[in-house]
Amino acid sequence: MAISFEKAFGLHAQGMLVRSKRAEVIASNIANADTPGYKAQGMDFKAAMTQAAKNQQMNMSRTNEKHFNTNMSMNDGVDYRVQNQPDTGDGNTVDVQVERNLYLQNSLEYQASVQFLNSKIKGLKKAITGGQ
Repeated sequence: MAISFEKAFGLHAQGMLVRSKRAEVIASNIANADTPGYKAQGMDFKAAMTQAAKNQQMNMSRTNEKHFNTNMSMNDGVDYRVQNQPDTGDGNTVDVQVERNLYLQNSLEYQASVQFLNSKIKGLKKAITGGQ
């Protein structure tokens, strides 16, 4: 009997991909904090995970290369963030303190996902080896 990793891990693997993309968006904001006219971007994690869940439900395997690919690409959910500070005159909307806090929060959530997946993998390994 084969082990289905998609069933074993659920949406947690997709969650890690979404958090990784979110880290890239936040890091880009921080890197462009001094760029005139740069507009801060954000990512709606909940919307991205909802899209990932839909994609997982729609995930059908192709048994022949001539079959249509039914896997839908995940909408990354990146959009411009609503400005929460007054314009400094250069049109840049990045608040570095907010971005650093968001990056830290995202990093902690990513690490929690890694620990959860590690425990799942250990459980699967124990089931396969019989606890040896």
